[in-house]
Amino acid sequence: MSFKVRQATIHDLDIVAPLFDAYRQFYGKPADLELARRFLHDRCQHHESVLFLALDEQGQGMGFTQLYPLFSSVRAERTYLLNDLFVAPQARRHGVAAALLHEAADFARAIGAVGMSLSTAHANLPAQRLYESLGWKLDEHFREYNLTF
Repeated sequence: MSFKVRQATIHDLDIVAPLFDAYRQFYGKPADLELARRFLHDRCQHHESVLFLALDEQGQGMGFTQLYPLFSSVRAERTYLLNDLFVAPQARRHGVAAALLHEAADFARAIGAVGMSLSTAHANLPAQRLYESLGWKLDEHFREYNLTF
């Protein structure tokens, strides 16, 4: 299966939004393509995230990843949160996720970020194996907490 990965722009919303909607459904949210499109539009319009898109030879979306800029106060450096990674079911097991992760890491390195972080469900073993195969390390020093409003 042949594909290419590139940074997405606001002009790619019609391709990325259905993938983002499917990603949200994977995590138990109801289908809402308009919400997905609006959310991505706002992130792009305000330069609040960086999207990478995998496309097949016909220009159809196969997967995406989304990075959010963060800063490490202790290191006094920029980092990125890889918050979203999704590959359409028919495109899985063809290297799309790995290619998206490589592209995201190359981007972060190129602009001088000192690292990237991500979180995944404890039960998402396939993703964990992929991350570890690409050099991602499980943080054994810090425990993550969330405060939901």
